[in-house]
Amino acid sequence: MSLDPHTNSSPLPAAGTTKRAGRKPAPDALDPRTKTVIGLLLVSSFVVILNETIMSVALPRLMADLNITAGTAQWLTTGFMLTMAVVIPATGFLLQRFSMRGLFMTAMSLFSAGTLLAALAPGFGALLGGRIIQAGGTAIMIPLLMTTVLNAVPAHRRGRMMGTISIVIAVAPAIGPTVSGIILNALDWRWMFWLVLPITLLSLVLGTVFIRNLTEPKRVPFDALSIVLSTFAFGGIIFGLSSIGEAAQGKELMPLWIPLTVGALAMAGFVYRQLVLQRSDRALMDLRTFTSKPFVIAVVMVLVSMMALFGCLIVLPLYLQNVLGLSTLETGLLLLPGGAVMAILSPIVGGLFDRFGPRPLVIPGALVLSASLWGMTMLTEDSPVPLVILLHCFLNAGLGFIFTPLFTSALGSLDRTLYSHGSAIINTLQQLAGAAGTAVFITLMTAGTTAAVNDGLAAIPAAAAGIHTAFFWGAVISLVALAASFFVRRPVNELPDGVGVH
Repeated sequence: MSLDPHTNSSPLPAAGTTKRAGRKPAPDALDPRTKTVIGLLLVSSFVVILNETIMSVALPRLMADLNITAGTAQWLTTGFMLTMAVVIPATGFLLQRFSMRGLFMTAMSLFSAGTLLAALAPGFGALLGGRIIQAGGTAIMIPLLMTTVLNAVPAHRRGRMMGTISIVIAVAPAIGPTVSGIILNALDWRWMFWLVLPITLLSLVLGTVFIRNLTEPKRVPFDALSIVLSTFAFGGIIFGLSSIGEAAQGKELMPLWIPLTVGALAMAGFVYRQLVLQRSDRALMDLRTFTSKPFVIAVVMVLVSMMALFGCLIVLPLYLQNVLGLSTLETGLLLLPGGAVMAILSPIVGGLFDRFGPRPLVIPGALVLSASLWGMTMLTEDSPVPLVILLHCFLNAGLGFIFTPLFTSALGSLDRTLYSHGSAIINTLQQLAGAAGTAVFITLMTAGTTAAVNDGLAAIPAAAAGIHTAFFWGAVISLVALAASFFVRRPVNELPDGVGVH
């Protein structure tokens, strides 16, 4: 399995931004082959991203079957996120250096191999190894999908297509716990991998047959020092953030200051190195993307929104199970409507974006997101389940109105030569935001629960108090996204005919 940068596959017709003098482009500008390629990338990306959160509900079962502690079991998720954070920064280089077809085959081969290893794993070590290999393939797929869409889809149709991508990026992690809950209710945990494997192998075969190159690979310099610095930077920070919850319980593997300090120092070195290299277009991750104001504002909002999403994915199931006493299957099924709401809204929001721009969508979305989190602060041990479902649906509706406009505005504001770097940056920072959201919500929940126990409350009321604390500060953080939403603008070069600057 090699990445041949000189494959003879003919490139797909690129559909960049074109000047339109007095007439709108045809609504169906994509040729069938391009649609097939994007469809395969979408399905494959959905499957691989789904696995990022599919283990969360399975951890208690794995602890019993493999005779491991909660701290050890958590590495099945932490290791996945760490690998993603280490590999994604290099995808900007990979997308320029190698063919799209070669990268797709490599990504799906890695994911398939990791899935098979996890399904056959005799113990924890092999299972963790399988998860890490899976993550390597996942880390390549999402930037590959985004860069392909930016190069193939005309500007006036990107909103609808990015709406579909939002289903992959946001909905897949959201329904991961539901999928695993349904599987675990009837089957052994290994079936979480056996059921996925045929789909990934089919995607690999179809991709090998149908995917052709969209851009011509070019020889770009490889900087080993940047890879080393990014590994310690993003890996150290995510490891530290992921360990905060364990540290709050006194179970961390090492003092938190060690990985966080190493990560911060390496990050400073990485940023300096990129600033030097980008002067000669040799950066691993070109930071000139941050000279685009729409990109910066969108990235800030994506970070806050991802913190809210991943924080709720962790805390809300704990509330349903530990406070309301629901089963794993019931918890998974109750979270499904929220994921369905986002899946339905994302392509609709994409079409609205193409017509009206981001602000009329992002501001209401941020308002609904914040309002739903403030509503969750009122949940108690006596709250009715329908109220929880309603709040979760509103939360996902708000996120659905946010993600598509932000992804489209952020990447569409960049020069075509920076697409791969912008995609790599957004996806890397999403991993940081997910780890930060998980860490912040779990730490605040633990601190709130401990304080309530010290005040003499029983276990269930104390757990409810801790979850209230987590949601309260999550609601406070959401106000940052709400404030930033008023500064979102559509890039001037992305405006369709007849649409003003929003």
